[in-house]
Amino acid sequence: MGQEIFQVDAFTNKPFAGNPAGVCVLPQPRDDGWMQNVAQEMNLSETAFLLRQDDGSYNLRWFTPATEVPLCGHATLASAHVLWKQGYLQPEETARFHTLSGLLTAKQAGEWIELDFPMQVPAESEIPTKLIQALGTKPKYVGETHRNYLVELDSEEIVSNLQPDFSLLKTLPVQGVIVTSKGTNSEYDFVSRYFAPNVGIDEDPVTGSAHCCLAPYWRDRLGKDNFLAYQASARGGVIKVSCQGDRVLLEGQAVLVLRGELLDG
Repeated sequence: MGQEIFQVDAFTNKPFAGNPAGVCVLPQPRDDGWMQNVAQEMNLSETAFLLRQDDGSYNLRWFTPATEVPLCGHATLASAHVLWKQGYLQPEETARFHTLSGLLTAKQAGEWIELDFPMQVPAESEIPTKLIQALGTKPKYVGETHRNYLVELDSEEIVSNLQPDFSLLKTLPVQGVIVTSKGTNSEYDFVSRYFAPNVGIDEDPVTGSAHCCLAPYWRDRLGKDNFLAYQASARGGVIKVSCQGDRVLLEGQAVLVLRGELLDG
């Protein structure tokens, strides 16, 4: 029998929306090249690989079709969903993941899954000329974490209608670009999109990890700790976001849409 693999739509409560992630629960360690090949074959924003430890926790790694990444929200949500739905964990158990970003946890919260992630506070930076050219609009603000630019634009409509130049974005010295605005004509506190052509993802449908810096950014501007956020990609996704000290709690829903077998597994 080959390696079982799942595909889960994360940050949505219906199939074919949100952000799809591949999930492999490994019976034994696999080498990096094999995991990268599987991620390339799946051709999703991320594919997650989990390996159970003696204490019941899991080692968790995430690969895009092009490279391994240090943090991924939607594939962590998808991984936790698979562990509960497939009986690896009992519903009341907390999922514990050892990752390149430290210990991450997930627990069930009614029909939602709550992720506990590290906060990433952006530092204001100069506005690169190439960034303006790539986005085709002048930002209100540009901040930087160690992997991304965070860009505030004037309105929800500008964020939703943005058509960036991905070839220019690829020349920037960052993993990706988060664009955001205050929610102006919707129920959401803020909206965002995420572009990461440098790691093989022109636009990520819903990016949990981006909200690790969006949360403190909007906390400081809106004067509150709890938000309902929307990622305005073509597929779209809803995230509940809370700031708690130096951590960010992300809540989302997930739907299992595919179960298969890797024949070389």
